[in-house]
Amino acid sequence: MTVRERVAVGEQEMYEVRWHGRGGQGAVTSAKILADAGFRSGFAGVTSAPTFGAERRGAPITASTRLSHRPIRVLSQVTTPNLVVVLDETLLGGDDITAGLKPGAVVIVNTARPAAELAIDAAALPAGARVVTADVTGAALAADLIVGGAPMVNTAMLGAVAAATGLIGMESLEAAIGQAFAPAAAKKNFAAAVMAGGCTSG
Repeated sequence: MTVRERVAVGEQEMYEVRWHGRGGQGAVTSAKILADAGFRSGFAGVTSAPTFGAERRGAPITASTRLSHRPIRVLSQVTTPNLVVVLDETLLGGDDITAGLKPGAVVIVNTARPAAELAIDAAALPAGARVVTADVTGAALAADLIVGGAPMVNTAMLGAVAAATGLIGMESLEAAIGQAFAPAAAKKNFAAAVMAGGCTSG
């Protein structure tokens, strides 16, 4: 299945991603790495943007990534996403997770539970939208990707993004992770991404 078939990104369209996490989970870093991997995967225009305001550890934050086959001139936060990535399952239940979703959108959640058990109101999803799950925390733990006693799920989640959408290739993701981290850290981060991709469902 091609990128166009899987996520319906045409030559004149822009694919918009909104990240939901907590301060300290690395959502902003992942948004940047996704943009890099997207460029390496053939998108001509890529941008990433953090949420505006102070990032306090543990507080809910958002970040944005845009991928396009043409140059991007929009630098604001994503409000009508094709893809929502949720790094922390405890953020579910709020209206902001599903706000603005486009028809056919994908919501990827870091959880060990099936999608049917999650606190996402199916009625709030637009036509054709689907919820995808991946035990990204488990993948980070299995790869020994732990910082300050906590599993780092942000880069591991990129493997789930690749598996669920086809937007980026794993070779491109490996290269982008290698650009962002020192070799030893990059190896762990990519290993976690591979495992997360393997446990992606939906």
